[in-house]
Amino acid sequence: MSVSLNPAIDLAIIGGSGFYHLNPHRADKETQQTTYLDITTPFTNEPIRLCQEAVNTTNVYFIPRHGVEHTLPPHKINYRANLWALKEAGVQKIIAVNAVGGINPKMNPGSLVIPDQIIDYTWGREHSFFDGLNSLHDHIDFTYPYDAQLRDLLIEEAKEIELPVFGKGCFACTQGPRLETAAEIQKLKRDGCDIVGMTGMPEAALARELNIAYACITLVVNPAAGLSKETITIDKIKKVLSEGLQDVRKLLGACVVKL
Repeated sequence: MSVSLNPAIDLAIIGGSGFYHLNPHRADKETQQTTYLDITTPFTNEPIRLCQEAVNTTNVYFIPRHGVEHTLPPHKINYRANLWALKEAGVQKIIAVNAVGGINPKMNPGSLVIPDQIIDYTWGREHSFFDGLNSLHDHIDFTYPYDAQLRDLLIEEAKEIELPVFGKGCFACTQGPRLETAAEIQKLKRDGCDIVGMTGMPEAALARELNIAYACITLVVNPAAGLSKETITIDKIKKVLSEGLQDVRKLLGACVVKL
């Protein structure tokens, strides 16, 4: 059912691959308990649907960036519409979840990484709300792309619940939807990247433009191309996702009550 906005909710969670419902049992219980909010934005004719859910009795907004049926590939996601809708809903803080490949040999499948930097290798995406404007105040400071307080909270709560995480790392955001070549991964490694995914940008920059605090939890689901003798398969990725998202939900649950 659709309802009016709840002004008391200022936190949103954006789900990535495999993370289409904040409550893992929601897919089996689509009912009256599900509260949806349809928000019109200037960036699409279709409203953006947010889901209002409770995490440890705390209400949050949730949006699966690929759609609940994973119909949107990374380069086709309407990042501007998603972020605009969250801003309209009153969101001031976002924790995003991303599935990534591991470049750093210490970041094996199943690892959680809270990145502190990102390099954008994407192209052709709508990267800004200020497209076509030239005023200087539209040039955001993006030196440190993730909100320090949100990052600190994620790292501290992970320690509190004894969940191993890497507290820093450089996120390489590639165009997709194909996976990278072995040569491309070696380039990213030389550039100083630790993990690679397809949905980190322009999401983080758009949040900064809207003055929304933004941080992300990345789940390593496979060694990046050429770093393992095994072939990367969707079945293997899904298995790691299924197990790793349990840890992601634990960390989210611990953090939400502190926000």
